[in-house]
Amino acid sequence: MLAGFGYQALISIISHLIFIAVTWWALQSIRYEHLVKPNHIFQVRVLLVLVTIAIGSTVSNFFLDYLLWSQQLPTILN
Repeated sequence: MLAGFGYQALISIISHLIFIAVTWWALQSIRYEHLVKPNHIFQVRVLLVLVTIAIGSTVSNFFLDYLLWSQQLPTILN
């Protein structure tokens, strides 16, 4: 029983890291230079990191929920 929790935790960590990395890669295509005040580059980078974590975690949670629900679906037939 506890081994299942370990695998689930590992899959969750890997999923979050992958989706955060994909989100970071996708957000790099946005040209935000014209929206930034002069001398506020560091603040924009912090904002990009926070937005990346928020979007990546949300997408990862959706993926993990969908995976869990698809695993629970066969129990309807029992």
